[in-house]
Amino acid sequence: MKKILAIESSCDETACAIIDEDLNVLSSVVTSQIDVHSRFGGVIPEVASRMHVEQISTIVKSAVDEANISVDDVDAIAYTIGPGLIGSLHVGGIAAKSLAFFYNKPLIGVHHLKGHIFINELIKPLQYPMMALVVSGGHTELVYIEDDEHFKIIGTTLDDAIGEAYDKVARVIHEAYPGGPVIDRLAKTGKKHYELPTPKVDGLNFSFSGLKNAVLQLARKQEALGLEIDKNDLAYAFQETALKSLVKKTKLALDMYPCKSVVLAGGVACNSRLREMMQEEIKDVDLILPPLKYCTDNALMIAVAAMHYYKHQKFVDFNASSMPSMSIED
Repeated sequence: MKKILAIESSCDETACAIIDEDLNVLSSVVTSQIDVHSRFGGVIPEVASRMHVEQISTIVKSAVDEANISVDDVDAIAYTIGPGLIGSLHVGGIAAKSLAFFYNKPLIGVHHLKGHIFINELIKPLQYPMMALVVSGGHTELVYIEDDEHFKIIGTTLDDAIGEAYDKVARVIHEAYPGGPVIDRLAKTGKKHYELPTPKVDGLNFSFSGLKNAVLQLARKQEALGLEIDKNDLAYAFQETALKSLVKKTKLALDMYPCKSVVLAGGVACNSRLREMMQEEIKDVDLILPPLKYCTDNALMIAVAAMHYYKHQKFVDFNASSMPSMSIED
């Protein structure tokens, strides 16, 4: 029974997990830095990498102890090679390379977004061809997946990622970071009140910069008139407009690229309204929505993806560089 130990450190979560080839989870340990970065209104790269250094050894040991095995018992060491914050990626990469060297194990460099997609295998087998809507603080992509080796980006954001737009809107209305959970919560009690422009982008690409700026201008206008902005209604207007764009483009992509299944992936997959809209609008294909615990960054997703790399004998050597801007097509 093949086993893989995986490390994730692309942003502000330090994580380690161990699985076997039947996708049994032997251990999964995650520690988040969100309480630290929330004080600054966003992730501070230098702080993130320093905290990874402080935590990585403890996290790996905890995962090995939880699995009740030795590193000698695993068949490969996997880690996130990109994309992400370069300093954070380096910490996970050095830790993985050290383990692989010391225990003489093959090394697997996993693309972070492939991890977010493949984690859905813990719910049910994936059917190809497959469409993935990848939504996070750093990415908004529609990815056509022919099989577990071939990924094609058919739509991407031209400016802000959807998660980044949520954070900026939260900042406009003086709410805390991260903005995604805050806006989602406020929108639940909001109502149709404010009008915001629908992002108009040809094809399958996205744009959220104009929508973000429209929120800022609306807030300033209300302030200039001496009127108090209704945060719930503004959150509702922003969220409905932004998410309708995501779902509309996903449906258009399915018309252009017929698929057997659609998966939602990334941190914004936690959004309750997006999950609701996907269930309402995506018909006639197998729709897979990951459990909330699998949406945010974790090493389990890197381990599941690494099993596919292992199957195809895709290994990296000790000279492999971390790639902060790595494309999912690479």
